[in-house]
Amino acid sequence: MMRIAVACAKRLVGTASFETQVPAIRVLPRFYHERVVDHYDNPRNVGSFDKNDPTIGTGLVGAPACGDVMKLQIKVDEKTGKIIDARFKTFGCGSAIASSSVATEWVKGKQMEEVLTIKNTEIAKHLSLPPVKLHCSMLAEDAIKAAVKDYEAKRASATASTTATGEKSATA
Repeated sequence: MMRIAVACAKRLVGTASFETQVPAIRVLPRFYHERVVDHYDNPRNVGSFDKNDPTIGTGLVGAPACGDVMKLQIKVDEKTGKIIDARFKTFGCGSAIASSSVATEWVKGKQMEEVLTIKNTEIAKHLSLPPVKLHCSMLAEDAIKAAVKDYEAKRASATASTTATGEKSATA
């Protein structure tokens, strides 16, 4: 009985010999799906465009709960309305970065109306995100919508100023 008490005391104090084995606590690692790891390790389309360019739409969104911030930009061919390029910058976890990367890949080559149909559930399913990370795919969907809205607002503003300038010239 005394031997057991001494061995326990040595373990508590940290002076137990190597011969005394302390039961190991097994910690199971958390694994991300291989697509998340791939997009995190090799993110596609990282960077940014000039936000003042009239062919660029910028969406900036954030999640106050976790601190993730995502900027997604689209470059639109004004003649066809097709998204010809996309870039992102994300400050956040691996799932947020992967969601941004996937979103930029998915919007390229598509019409503006078509990208508005991309849903966060599709991104989450593609990346196999766990429920606790679904907000990352929601940010990506919101960033796409915000970028399209920004582009359309720029286009409407440019059209309005062109129309107003044309009317002044005609009446002068």
